[in-house]
Amino acid sequence: TRLTGTDHHQGVALRLEAFSYTDLDDVLSRWKEEGGNAMVVVLDGIQDPHNLGACLRTAEAAGVHLVVICKDRSAGITPVVRRAASGAAETLAIIQATNLARVLRTLKQHGIWLAGTSDEASASLYGTDLTGPLALVMGSEGSGLRRLTAELCDYLVRLPMAGQVESLNVSVATGVCLYEINRQRHNR
Repeated sequence: TRLTGTDHHQGVALRLEAFSYTDLDDVLSRWKEEGGNAMVVVLDGIQDPHNLGACLRTAEAAGVHLVVICKDRSAGITPVVRRAASGAAETLAIIQATNLARVLRTLKQHGIWLAGTSDEASASLYGTDLTGPLALVMGSEGSGLRRLTAELCDYLVRLPMAGQVESLNVSVATGVCLYEINRQRHNR
């Protein structure tokens, strides 16, 4: 309890090194060598560390190759995020983008399509082909995708909402989208 600063430790504590982000050029070089169908998650301004951790956990479980987070106006990989991610932060390639627009353009130059999510999109997630090299771009908890981020996306998709609630939590929406991508890729 003294080491962790809380009594919510379940009798186990682990001291970790400071988190080390991945280099985008390294990931792109590996993709070129290995080939395959890239799956990237871009998180544009996720501020809640629990949401970020949950997104990372789902991304790892869904087989995502790379997660991009923003350096500014976004949660970084903190101890809270690492705990919420349940080990996913240690196994995923994660880059922290100083300039998200530049990273998105770089992904596009490498043949990766950018699919942004927006409740204002006309195309449904379920009616869109998500089988090629793809970066799923998710917006922040409150305001969604920023204008420039949305403009850089090749297309926008929405999750159909049947109830009275206007939107889902970003980590839940990320999970729904990633598993639809996997469903389409494995049913071909």
